[in-house]
Order: sequence, then structure tokens, then C-alpha cells
Amino acid sequence: MFDPTRTRRILSLGLPVVAGMVSQNVLNLVDTAMVGTLGDIALAAVGIGSFLNFMSVAFIQGLSSGVQTIAARRKGEERLHEVAIPLNGALVVAFLVCIPLSMLLSGGSATLFGWLTEDVAVREVGTSYFAVRVLGMTAIGINFSFRGFFNGVDLTRIYMRVLMVMHAINIFLNWVFIFGNLGSPVMGATGAGLASVIALYIGSLYYVFLGFKHGRDKGFLKRRCDRQTLAQLLRLSVPNGLQIFLFATGLVVLFWIIGLVGTLATAAANVLVNVMLVAILPGVAFGIAAMSLVGQAIGRGEPDDAYRWAWDVSRIAMMTLAVLGAVMALFPGAVLGIFLHNPETLELARVPLIIFGLGIVFDGVGSVMMQALLGAGAALPVMAVSVVLQWGVFLPFAYWVGPTLGYGLTGIWIVQTLYRCLQALVFGTLWKRKRWMALTL
Repeated sequence: MFDPTRTRRILSLGLPVVAGMVSQNVLNLVDTAMVGTLGDIALAAVGIGSFLNFMSVAFIQGLSSGVQTIAARRKGEERLHEVAIPLNGALVVAFLVCIPLSMLLSGGSATLFGWLTEDVAVREVGTSYFAVRVLGMTAIGINFSFRGFFNGVDLTRIYMRVLMVMHAINIFLNWVFIFGNLGSPVMGATGAGLASVIALYIGSLYYVFLGFKHGRDKGFLKRRCDRQTLAQLLRLSVPNGLQIFLFATGLVVLFWIIGLVGTLATAAANVLVNVMLVAILPGVAFGIAAMSLVGQAIGRGEPDDAYRWAWDVSRIAMMTLAVLGAVMALFPGAVLGIFLHNPETLELARVPLIIFGLGIVFDGVGSVMMQALLGAGAALPVMAVSVVLQWGVFLPFAYWVGPTLGYGLTGIWIVQTLYRCLQALVFGTLWKRKRWMALTL
């Protein structure tokens, strides 16, 4: 069941990614706490602006999986001097796409916020925040490209290191710009956006330095990305980027559906979604490890070993998530009490959290299998399954069961858990059929 050598390999790749992702959530909490001192208007403005920014950059995040898949494949093929070529191509795409798009979105920030809120005060603060924050889009494209490269060549500790440096800088600059310390003017919520952008670009420069250090012999900024590699990169990245964008948009629709149930349900759902996004991090992290392991094995010409890696990673992810799920299922009040102080709202969220805790193991398997399929080059099937199940199954049934039939938040979360289990089953079936073995890069 557990080969010690393979288990150590999985943990050495997955645990640094978990640490990096946890640091991201710590930053989010600190960010929220700092902005929260400015009052409800600033908090609401930054909340809307942050989600709008997430939607804006979601598409470009697909570069990470494209670079990682090709880099891992080239490493497995021992074409080490070509490993960084997809990274070079991704950086060009990031510059060409992100620079004009970020300028366009920044200039149109007032119009975008006008669509999302009617509160004049929130709109004024949020417009300024988003106009600055979205200027970090190019840095996000650069950072995700490097993340894919370093994960693909088994250097996940570098991804963790850069994230932690960026987050420490971000928190420090928040203190400087939000509150006007060290001679800075008091910038409030706009200062939070500026701090994030500066931290992102410092992270990009750090990545470039590490790219020269660890990737120069692999072709980093040394060999041009040829048309064939660029076409492969786009074929892998565009479907994944579109999937991430539609997932983010689907969350907006989900909150609209929950809003039809009531205000308390929306408040409870906000906490449930944030707990869910944190709890599934080990599954996502181990999935990223599976992507590299699968890609390298296929590159070595060992598809059966690639097939085995996905199941090995799934078992470790299941064990990890089973512990987290047990805590949520057995002690829902303690978990929710950290975030919810209204007894009525807490009680509303209790059963949905138990349901999520019971189903999180299957969610983890789905994350690993999805990333393994991406590592094998099956980006289009992954996108098709994800989009069809979210938009064609989950959201319509959530609307029908929750507001229409009157089963409320609990009914919606039952549908959510069943949808995630179904997605895991479909991805597992696609992996077991082994049609991905015929794909070439």
C-alpha cells in the first residue's frame, strides 16, 4: 500500500506546496484584519475588489499547469537543456497578455464596480483599490509561470520560499501604506492594493534571480521557445485557465443562489466556503506533486509507473484529508466558532460543515486525479468535465434544491458534496481507462 521510497518522494514534493499555500491563507487573514480596522466600507470594498481581481487573473493562472506539464515531461525524457523552454514561452505570453489587459481593467475600474455595488462609498474606495491591485496582473503571470517550472523539476521548496518572502513583504508594506507609517501618506484600502502589487513584483524579481541560478543550464532565457512548444503550452494552458475562470465565476453564481435563501445563509456560506478552500489545500498540493510525478514518468517512457503514481498520491491525500474531515465532522461548533459569533448563523452552518467533513476525502482524490490528468496532457477532458459538472449539474441542482424546494443551505451543501464526489469518480474513471497514455507532447 505504501512504498517508503515513493512516499518520501511524494511528501518531499507535496509538503512545501502545502506550506506555501498555508502562508497564502495566513496573508489573507492578516490582510483582512488590517483592512478591517478601517471599517465596514473598506472591508466590503476590498472584498469585492479582491474577488474581481481573482476573476481577472484566473485565466492567466493556467500558464502554471502548462509549464509544469511540459517541464516535467522534458525532465523525464532527460532533455534537461530544454526544460526551461516552456517557461520562456510562458513569460512572453504573460507580458503580451497581461500588460494591455491590466491597463484596460485599471482604467475601467469605476465601470466594473458600478456593476457590482450600488453603495457610493464602497464604490469609491473599491474603484481606487482595484485600479491599483489589477496592475499586478503581469507579476502574477510571471509568478505562476515560474511556479510551474520549479514544481515540474522537483524544486517545490523554491515555490514555498518565494511565497513566504512575498507574503512577509506584503504584510510589512500593508503596515506602511495603509496606516501611513515610515513617512508614507495614509492610503487606507488603496495602500493595501499597492502593497500587494509591490510584493508581487519583488517576488517576480526573486523568481528571475532563482531562474538564473537553477535554470540557466536548462535553457532559461537562453533558448527561444519554438512554435511547437508554444503551441503545446497554449494547448495545455488555455483550457486550464478557462476552467479556473469559470470556477471563479461559478462561485459568484453560487453566492447569488444562496442569497435567495437568506442573509444568514449567505453569512454562513461565506465562512463555509473559506473553510472549504483552506481544508482542501493538502489535496491541491499533493495533486500538484502528482502532476510532476506523472509527467516525469511519461517522459521516461514508463506510463505504467505514471499510472501508479496517481494512486499512490491519492492514498496519501486521503489519509491527510481524513484527519481534517474528522475534525470538522466531530467538532463543527469549535471550528465554526472561530469565525461565527451569532448562535443562529453558527447553527445554520453546523450540518453543512459536517457534510463537507464527511466528503472531503473524495474531494481530495478528485484534486489529485485532475492534476494527474493535466500532467498527462489531458487538459481538454479535464476542462470539459469540470465545466459540465459545475455549470450543467451542480449550479442548476443547487438552485432547485435550495431556494426552489426550500431545503436551504443544508440542501445546497449536500448537492455540493455529491457533485464533488461525482467529479472525483469521473476523473478516477478517466485515469483508469488510460486513454491519456496515447497523448504526446
